Amino acid sequence: MNESRANLSEFSGSRRSLLKKSALAALGTAVPGGFAARAQLPRAKMDPDFVVKNGRIRQSIMGWCFNNQFDKKDSKKNVLTLAKHCKDIGLVAMEGIPRDLYPEVKKMGLEISLVSGGHGFKNGPCNPKFHDEVVEGLKGAIDAAVEIGCPSVITFTGMRFDGMDDEKAAKDCVDTWKKVVPYAEKNKVTLCLEHLNSRDDSHPMKGHPGYFGDDVDFCVDLINRVGSENFKLLFDIYHVSVMNGDVIRRIRQYKDLIGHYHTAGNPGRGELDNTQEINYPPIMEAIVETGYKGFVAQEFIPNWDDPVAALRHAAQVCDV
Repeated sequence: MNESRANLSEFSGSRRSLLKKSALAALGTAVPGGFAARAQLPRAKMDPDFVVKNGRIRQSIMGWCFNNQFDKKDSKKNVLTLAKHCKDIGLVAMEGIPRDLYPEVKKMGLEISLVSGGHGFKNGPCNPKFHDEVVEGLKGAIDAAVEIGCPSVITFTGMRFDGMDDEKAAKDCVDTWKKVVPYAEKNKVTLCLEHLNSRDDSHPMKGHPGYFGDDVDFCVDLINRVGSENFKLLFDIYHVSVMNGDVIRRIRQYKDLIGHYHTAGNPGRGELDNTQEINYPPIMEAIVETGYKGFVAQEFIPNWDDPVAALRHAAQVCDV
């Protein structure tokens, strides 16, 4: 009896060891891009001289995150200084900056990856009183995109309001966007609907309590109801992580409907370092595998003492 138990114990141990080795081997070889071997880059391992090398991800920057980081008094100088750092690091585009600075940024060799300012995330088409504002704002943003050679314009659902009926609000969103989509199609510009989280109430730009389009699957449903190749999803990895999770599976599921990406660490919307739970290298690998050729904009709020180092670090993390 004791010998049998000893043999059984030896077999069980060997089996566990074999299964563990097999699982590790499968992770290293069967998962595309060698995901198992890649991990979020610690700050300490950042290359202080890193410049984008692979370029499979066309990296951009959302300018508002770096407001006053380089010049607290001169916003124009702040943006152009940020543009210089982007160029030095190897980013290829900017967004979320004043439209009157587009030409100067273009002269520096950077693209404009997304035009904003058509309407804000608060005054959206879910509320009937903003319908005309949304239509005119988006048409003006499309004109600005055409003028500067930008492929995309951002749009939002807007915020919930007293007495709101969800299905009517969804229909109002779709009907309003359908008034703009023909103009977008004519001008070969894509409207990108951004999903935002309503969960984080710690900071006005870390979360948006009351935002109607706070479920990414619901946003995809709205996009399908609009039914145009020029109306797609702005997949903000940070917001999806907060509200829905299962990021890579959703990227693969919705790959044909995604027109733009944003990044940030979670929680805190900080740097893409190992203090955050989102592991960006495999996410970037998944994006590449879908065949996506658009922009991925860094939209984290820098917390490090050196914002340039923070941006360089993010660029290194995403340059898979």
